[in-house]
Amino acid sequence: MKSQQTTQTMKPATAAKKLGVYLPATPAEFQEGVVTRAELNQLQAEPPEWLRELRRTGPHPRPVVAAKLGVSIAGLARGGVTEALTTEQIDALKQAGPEWLEKERATQAEVRKETARIKKKNAERAERP
Repeated sequence: MKSQQTTQTMKPATAAKKLGVYLPATPAEFQEGVVTRAELNQLQAEPPEWLRELRRTGPHPRPVVAAKLGVSIAGLARGGVTEALTTEQIDALKQAGPEWLEKERATQAEVRKETARIKKKNAERAERP
């Protein structure tokens, strides 16, 4: 007896998240349909022009905005950034260098440093008998 293999599909929101794009900025046919694993792989391997343009200019989802600014998503919220931003808006924010951004970048740097310290400590602990 052979089981029927079904095609794995995902909601457009999930596919947009995996592609790192802001769902409301995607084409209507992408937003309204379902995306198969094969289609997602194809979009990642050979992105169409609309996807390349979205990745280049935005608007970008909050995780991408946070990464481009070097802060956490929570840091964005504390700074009052709750909407998707374009690359141009992100660059303008970097140029303006508001106090909240500098503070959040410093906080993020501390978090990364502490994470690295803990990782090193755990690695040393694992090496000991």
